[in-house]
Amino acid sequence: MTSVTSASASDLTTTLPLRSDGRKGKILVVDDEANARNALAELLDDAGYSVSTAADGRTALLQVEQADPDVVLTDLKMPGMDGLSLIERGRPIAPHATFIVMTAFATIDTAVKAIKLGAESYLTKPLELDAVIAIVDRALERTRLSREAAQLRQRVDERFQFGNIIGEHPSMQRLMKNVAQVAGSRATVLIHGETGTGKELIAAAIHQNSKRKDKPFIRLNCASLSETLLESELFGHERGSFTGAAGRREGRFKQADGGTLFLDEVSEIPPSVQIKLLRFLQEREFERVGGNETLKVDVRVVAATNRNLKQRVDEGRFREDLYYRLKVVQLDVPPLRVRRSDIPLLAQGFLRKYAKENDRPVKGLTDEALQHLMIYPWPGNVRELENAIERAVVMCEGDLIRRDDLPTSAHGDMQDGSILALIPGITMSELERIAILRTLDAVDGSTARAAEILGISQRKIQYRVKEWGYQAPALD
Repeated sequence: MTSVTSASASDLTTTLPLRSDGRKGKILVVDDEANARNALAELLDDAGYSVSTAADGRTALLQVEQADPDVVLTDLKMPGMDGLSLIERGRPIAPHATFIVMTAFATIDTAVKAIKLGAESYLTKPLELDAVIAIVDRALERTRLSREAAQLRQRVDERFQFGNIIGEHPSMQRLMKNVAQVAGSRATVLIHGETGTGKELIAAAIHQNSKRKDKPFIRLNCASLSETLLESELFGHERGSFTGAAGRREGRFKQADGGTLFLDEVSEIPPSVQIKLLRFLQEREFERVGGNETLKVDVRVVAATNRNLKQRVDEGRFREDLYYRLKVVQLDVPPLRVRRSDIPLLAQGFLRKYAKENDRPVKGLTDEALQHLMIYPWPGNVRELENAIERAVVMCEGDLIRRDDLPTSAHGDMQDGSILALIPGITMSELERIAILRTLDAVDGSTARAAEILGISQRKIQYRVKEWGYQAPALD
C-alpha cells in the first residue's frame, strides 16, 4: 500500500487557475493496489483536483483516450500493461497530458527509460503529499501552457488564409474581408498604415488572391532612390541615357507585366516622376528613360504610405490627380496598439518561426512575459514585436520565454510605473490614472484582466473608471 505523509491536503494552497467546475485540473491515478489508488485519489480530491482512477494500464489507456486528463499518475509495476507501456501508448493519444511515474522499486535505468518515453517526473513510494502536490501543480502548469500553445498554433494556422496575415481583432477581420473583396478586381489600391504594420503583406495578399497570382509580384521602395534612379527603376532606360547607363535596362513596370507592382513609400516620389506615373495609370503606357518607343504593359499598381497623402496634396507636395488615381480603393492597416488582442497570436506565430529557424526548443511565453507584451505600446508595431520575439527566442535558456528574455525596449517603460514617472511633479493619483486607463486599453476594457495585471482589486478599478467616465474601446 502506498503511504502518504507530511501535511494534510487541506493545509496546502496553490495558485493554479480553476476550471469551470471549480477544480484545478483532471488527474488520473493508475495503480493496481486498490488501497493505494483510493488513498491517493481521496487526498488529491481533498486538495482540489478532479480525480479519476484506473486499476490497470489498459483501463487507464481507455480513460486517457476518452477523458483527456491533464496529469496521469501511474504505478510502474502492474500486471498486463505496466506504467512504461502506458506512457508509450498514451502519449500519442493525449500529447498535452503530463505523465508521472510512481514506484517502490526505483532504479536509474527505469527512471531514464521513463523520462525518455515522455514522463515528466519519477516519484518513489512511500509518497509525501507536499512533494506530490508540488509536482502535480508544476505538471498542470506545463499541461496548461501546452494546451494554450496548441490552441494558439491552430488559431494562427486558421488565419494564414491571406499569406502571413494574422489577426482576430475586428479591425483586422474587416481589413481581410476588404482584401478578399478587392483582390479579384483590377482597381488600383492605396494601403495606408504606420511603419511596421505590415503594408507589404497586405499588398502581397491582394496579389496572391487575384487572377494575377501566377504572374510577377514586383516591389519597389520609392524612398530609397534618387530621382534619376527611381525613374529608371520604374520605367527602364536606354543605353547612354545618363551617366552609368551602359546598356538598355527594363524597369519594374516591364518586369511586372501581367502581375502586380507594389510601390512602397509612394508619398516620396518626386514631382517629375509623379507625372509619368499618372500617365501610366491613365493610359497604361510609358517610355524608357532616354527612349522614344512607347511601351504598353498590363500591370496592376498597389501603393503604400505611412504619410497623410491628402495633407501632402494640400501642401502642394503631391499631385491631387495622382492621389485620386492611386486611391481608387484605400485600405487602412490598424496599428498594433489598437488590436492588442492579436498580440498572443502574433507572438506565438513569430515564436514558432524563429524557434524553427534557430533550432531552439522554445514552446511559449510565461504569463508575466505575455502580460508585458500586452501592455507595451509597440511604436514599431508588428515589426517591432517580431524583432522582440526573435531576440527572445535566441536568448531564452529554457522552453518558455520569460520577461527578462525580452529586449529592454519591450519592457523598459513599464518599470517603476511607466516612463511617465520621470516627469517632475506628477502625482500618485495621476500615475494611478495612467496605469489603470492604459492597462484597460490594452485588455479591451476588461476590468478583471486589468486587475490581475496591476495586482489590485477589480472593485477598485470599477470605482475609478466610473469616477473618470471611462469608456471601453469599441471592438466593432
